[in-house]
Amino acid sequence: MNPCLSQKFKTVLIGVAFSPNLQNNIFEAMRLVDFFDCRLVLVHVGEKTKEKQETIRHLLSGFEDDDDGKVKMIWKDGNPVEVIIKSAQSTNADLIMLGATPREDILKFYIGSIARKIVRKAPCSVLLLIKPSEDLRPCRHIVVNGLNNNKTQETLCASFEFAQNLDSKQLTIVEEISKKDVKVIVQDNKSLLKSTLIKEQLSQKQALRVHDVLKEIPSQLKSAVKIKIQPIFGQRGYSIGHYAKIVGADLLIMNAPEKSTFLDRIFPHDMEYILSELPTDVLIVR
Repeated sequence: MNPCLSQKFKTVLIGVAFSPNLQNNIFEAMRLVDFFDCRLVLVHVGEKTKEKQETIRHLLSGFEDDDDGKVKMIWKDGNPVEVIIKSAQSTNADLIMLGATPREDILKFYIGSIARKIVRKAPCSVLLLIKPSEDLRPCRHIVVNGLNNNKTQETLCASFEFAQNLDSKQLTIVEEISKKDVKVIVQDNKSLLKSTLIKEQLSQKQALRVHDVLKEIPSQLKSAVKIKIQPIFGQRGYSIGHYAKIVGADLLIMNAPEKSTFLDRIFPHDMEYILSELPTDVLIVR
């Protein structure tokens, strides 16, 4: 069976903090559960009180009854990162939802240290929301990486599943090509022409590779969405984040990073550019 035909996101987990964003976060999770027809697990790290229970019960009042196992609430003390990770493992969560934090200028968003640790340790995919809303926000345009990586096909499958369930009309597959691959220093018209030709060749080569990957995606997932392949030259991670912001994408989807190494502490990993300043909502597929 083609892995793209099986539902990838069956259980969504969200950490519940009793903050001003509580209602918006829960409403976003509830809508996602409705769109994907999946289960919802809410996890609160801290004391369980009648007041908190009543608040959660009220926010979920428009949701289906818990008797069918659609909604599960977990109350647990401990380290927030460890509790979220262990809860995701024990409930077989396919997706963890996290909220971003606005910077002082309000126009830029990043994720805090706890959320960053969860992203790195998560046993499943992670969805980062920069502006969780009480009202439905349309997801018109999805940007996804088209890296030459064995994880990319699964990431594309997830992208088309999101596009289908969120009724997205456009999906752009971005192939980031390092400027180092051009290997030409532009000094005059001749070197400029050579550089341009090499870029065109690299772009065509990567586009053919992406087309081959797309052939493995079932046609029923692709039929309702406009697909564009966009090569860009620049620093991996930074370039695709900048592109997603410039085109006004509603969701950026990325492969989960490889296991971090000592060098990642010295030289930023491609995902670090995304996490340091989220260009839009970001889905990290693991």
